[in-house]
Amino acid sequence: MSENCNNECGSCSENCPSRKGPAPSMKVAPKESSHIKKVIAVASGKGGVGKSLVTGLSAVAMRRAGFKTAILDADITGPSIPKEFNLHERAMGCEDGIYPSLTASGIKTISLNLLLEHETDPVVWRGPIIADMVKQFWTDVLWEDVDYMFVDMPPGTGDVPLTVFQSLPIDGILIVTSPQELVGVIVEKAVNMANMMHLPIFGIVENMSYFTCPDCGKQHHIFGESHIEDIAKAHDIDTVLKLPISADYSSLVDQGRIEEIYEPAFDALVEKLKKIAPVGC
Repeated sequence: MSENCNNECGSCSENCPSRKGPAPSMKVAPKESSHIKKVIAVASGKGGVGKSLVTGLSAVAMRRAGFKTAILDADITGPSIPKEFNLHERAMGCEDGIYPSLTASGIKTISLNLLLEHETDPVVWRGPIIADMVKQFWTDVLWEDVDYMFVDMPPGTGDVPLTVFQSLPIDGILIVTSPQELVGVIVEKAVNMANMMHLPIFGIVENMSYFTCPDCGKQHHIFGESHIEDIAKAHDIDTVLKLPISADYSSLVDQGRIEEIYEPAFDALVEKLKKIAPVGC
């Protein structure tokens, strides 16, 4: 029991042994017109491992499989989703809310870069304001019908990730990593945070896993041997995707043509999500 306890459990979020009844929910509701069936966070313990790439490719893969997909870009200070999809026009709105921008294949997208007057303007905000903006992307955007929404998380385990996990009805998490052993330690933190929030991990994606020589076809592990299977086994995660270092992929993403990429590794993720996070009719 907290030393400042007033015995009003209904208005307290502490999970102390003397609690009487469940803690109040911190989830926020979307617009009444929005029907979002599954929400999947794409996270890691650090930046630079490719969360935005994995978010984009996951949405593209599910869209290609026939589902209505969306991306909520929660990386407020470093948004890159609009660049991947060649979205440069400002998002429009009405009295009811904000309309998400549509990619070439129809993926609904919202990002702070789609609201700024100039997409290169820096966002110099403190943590609570950034966290509130993420919640507004959920509550104020007219998402309408979405089968799978992917949330591109900022790096780390601080304010914004905690806000997303507590405020949005997250169904599960994709963890993104790269082969370096140091990054593996950081990913362990992200996995442990997911466990603390009682959220299932749908899979681990190792980006920049290998490079295939265009001459001999041999795979080279530029950043060292992978440890991803060991991490996955330690946490009973049965879906592991390994993405290559690809100049072609980099070029397409830089041109805003990510929807033209077909990466076979994501076939396993599509099947996994269809089974463990089915959207029904």
